[in-house]
Amino acid sequence: MEASRIENLIRAKKSLKISLEKSKSVGLALEKAGPRLDEIRVRLPSLGSAVRPIRAEKDALAAVGGHINRAVGPAAAVLKVFDAVHGLEKSLLSDPRTDLAGYLSVLKRLQEALRFLGDNCGLAIQWLEDIVEYLEDNSVADKVYLANLKKELKNLRESQHGELDGGLLDAALGKLEDEFRLLLSENSVPLPMASASGDQACIAPSPLPVSVVHKLQAILGRLIANDRLDRCVGIYVEVRSSNVRASLQALNLDYLEISLSEFNDVQSIEGYIAQWGKHLEFAVKHLFEAEYKLCNDVFERIGLDVWMGCFSKIAAQAGILAFLQFGKTVTESKKDPIKLLKLLDIFASLNKLRLDFNRLFGGAPCVEIQNLTRDLIKSVIDGAAEIFWELLVQVELQRPNPPPMDGNVPRLVSFITDYCNKLLGDDYKPILTQVLIIHRSWKRQSFQEKLLVNEILNIVKAVEQNVETWIKAYDDPILSNFFAMNNHWHLCKHLKGTKLGELLGDSWLREHEQYKDYYSTIFLRDSWGKLPGHLSREGLILFSGGRATARDLVKKRLKKFNEVFDEMYAKQTSWIMPERDLREKTCQLIVQAVVPVYRSYMQNYGPLVEQDASSTKYAKYTVQKLEEMLLCLYRPRPVRHGSLRSSTFSAKYGNGVPDLRRTASAVV
Repeated sequence: MEASRIENLIRAKKSLKISLEKSKSVGLALEKAGPRLDEIRVRLPSLGSAVRPIRAEKDALAAVGGHINRAVGPAAAVLKVFDAVHGLEKSLLSDPRTDLAGYLSVLKRLQEALRFLGDNCGLAIQWLEDIVEYLEDNSVADKVYLANLKKELKNLRESQHGELDGGLLDAALGKLEDEFRLLLSENSVPLPMASASGDQACIAPSPLPVSVVHKLQAILGRLIANDRLDRCVGIYVEVRSSNVRASLQALNLDYLEISLSEFNDVQSIEGYIAQWGKHLEFAVKHLFEAEYKLCNDVFERIGLDVWMGCFSKIAAQAGILAFLQFGKTVTESKKDPIKLLKLLDIFASLNKLRLDFNRLFGGAPCVEIQNLTRDLIKSVIDGAAEIFWELLVQVELQRPNPPPMDGNVPRLVSFITDYCNKLLGDDYKPILTQVLIIHRSWKRQSFQEKLLVNEILNIVKAVEQNVETWIKAYDDPILSNFFAMNNHWHLCKHLKGTKLGELLGDSWLREHEQYKDYYSTIFLRDSWGKLPGHLSREGLILFSGGRATARDLVKKRLKKFNEVFDEMYAKQTSWIMPERDLREKTCQLIVQAVVPVYRSYMQNYGPLVEQDASSTKYAKYTVQKLEEMLLCLYRPRPVRHGSLRSSTFSAKYGNGVPDLRRTASAVV
């Protein structure tokens, strides 16, 4: 019994001991659990939110899965395409030149991907927004969580309207533009004028290789698909117009910038006008022709308006407007006869290029060039016609002016005869005729060739009347005959065998030659022909005791001869006979009239005075010296001229026509 109780006590002790150890362990566990309980207490609200769907209604929980499944498919596809876009980045940021076709292919894939994103990204966002709205309406998710999710979806929708590729497409298109510019620049070489020899009117070959044109077209196709046509045209115009300007710079075209105030008259820039025609032909037939064809080759798939507009910009920026403006400046210069010839030169150049101008610049985009060209042609035709029809009046206005004091041929006479011959020549007559036909057609007036011929004949008749008036204007009849001889011979000599001479006829030419002979005879008779009469032999028969008397007579007659000779020579040494044949013949006739008589007289009677102390006073000239002096008469000498124009001529035609001049006191 006792033993049994002891065993129970021992078991109780052990049990108590175990309980105490457990209590101790629990106490330690409780001590450690305190902070954890505090942590759990803090996390309970979020845990409550996390397990809230469990507390949602059964129908709402069942519908969530379907909404999520519908949104996940498109969203996953969009994400996959996004990954593909980023996979293209390395290829599209490389140099297109290494493989242009491959680059364009990759770029096309990028655009297709972006098009897919553009079409589906919005749909995926919309479905995600539907899920959020459903969760919000059914209180399936936490409000804070839903608010954050809605914010992210809003940002995603806004980014949908921006760059879905992070700017990759713009960078790739920029590289294509750079390659477009580089291809043009590397293959655009200035064309020297020397390589454009000949007058061929055929279309110039394309200045770019076919392979390059094809590359440009391929690049254009991709850039145009991205609304970059204007930028392509801008690059093309910039490069090609710069190339044309480089071709023209070698021609030294600074004269195109000359303003009206920088020159006095047309003749001061006459050389530039001749160059202008050649340079314009080179520019049109070779430079602009090539650009026209190349624009068509490169842009033909896009449309006529595009490539014609591109060409018109190249032509304008390269310098065609400067060419036209120079011509316009010439038409606005002061009027004079030389200007008529230059206007005809300009018209001839433009008319030669008429078909080229109509073909190259006939399109609507070239309206500015068309207007300037029409304005230039009208100014040329109006100016040329006005000057031509005023020529007769201008010649008549010179008639009251005094004749030249040296008896020379007036510059008016020499100029007008040469000028009218030019107008009737093969170079100018067809052009002048065409100009007058056009001008009269504008006034609804008919034109016949005889109008041109009759006007020129009237001008020549006016010159003849001027000459006759000036012959009568001299106070000195000897100088009047000298002047008449000069001018009649000039008209005869310079018109014989010419277009104007044929028009005037042989009888007209013979008449002036006869007038020349007549006035030559009168001139010699009334001037040098009288000189030998002062060497009379009367009373000089030598006989014994009469030597002193004879010596006195010889001295007296030689003195008179010398006085008359010196006076006549001093007066006529300033006279001018411009025609060498007439001058030499006239001097020979004078020598024949004077020298033989003087030689014979000095041989017979010279010894009477040579022994005298004052012999040089009477035997003043040797025969050789006298002959040399007479043969040197009437030679032309350099002179300075003033303007030919009367005040009326000057007012109408301005100043500074070098080919029509008169001295300060007389028409020369």
